[in-house]
Amino acid sequence: MQNLRITLIQSDLYWEEIDSNLSAFEEKIWQIGQDTDVIVLPEMFNTGFTMNASKLAEHMNMRTFKWMRQMADQTGALVLGSYIVTVHERYYNRLLWMEPGGHFKTYDKRHLFRMAAEHKTFSPGESLLISTWKGWRICPLICYDLRFPVWSRNTYDVTTKRMNYDLLLYVANWPTARVDAWDALLKARAIENLSYVAAVNRVGVDGNGIEYNGHSTIVSPKGEQVFISEGVEMIKTIELNAHSLQAFRDRFPAYLDADDFSIEMGEFEEDFLTGLS
Repeated sequence: MQNLRITLIQSDLYWEEIDSNLSAFEEKIWQIGQDTDVIVLPEMFNTGFTMNASKLAEHMNMRTFKWMRQMADQTGALVLGSYIVTVHERYYNRLLWMEPGGHFKTYDKRHLFRMAAEHKTFSPGESLLISTWKGWRICPLICYDLRFPVWSRNTYDVTTKRMNYDLLLYVANWPTARVDAWDALLKARAIENLSYVAAVNRVGVDGNGIEYNGHSTIVSPKGEQVFISEGVEMIKTIELNAHSLQAFRDRFPAYLDADDFSIEMGEFEEDFLTGLS
């Protein structure tokens, strides 16, 4: 496992204007100006956090999907970000994991933000995505997922003798009004999971008048804030140190004393799966 260069793009978003956002992010990606392994965009980066799914949802392999493939091919980096996708007449807040060459994976947001009625528009995801890139195991999640530590709990695999992931990653539209919770929870997720945490939030004001002030950040497994950006658009590339991560896990193997647990689906999820079968 070598060091991993990760680029966070913290940006204002054009409200419900897909083409404008794709053009703006393409310019920002070309401003990175150095080699990078991972490029991270905010939640719903091509529309803002809107419930207008019937108007803005895309089928897979359409323009945002193709745009992300183009960005991955041109930069040689893994590109991550979420947008609104429709599948079988359902809507998902879907994170796309796009590698150069077109290999991709998806993660659908598990915890839907009921205070904005997201659960009335979107269907919840059913499983985590943990995948490997450049030797790093990465677990990408979306915004409100941050408040639910059981869903992101890192565990030790006795077969591989490794933690299930090395980097926990969040894309978000997290408002200024609750940014203290954002800062605290990101540190907590890093500490409890003995993992790096990287998180990208947006800035600006959305079409509902909600203000965002960024605080995109990288946190070390010790809970140290390696980097944070407040209030302004920014593009930042940070190198995560693989040796430091493993050395800390070797010195402080708290994962060996972790409690066993399992996640049980609620009635809604059971009904949802039954309806798909």
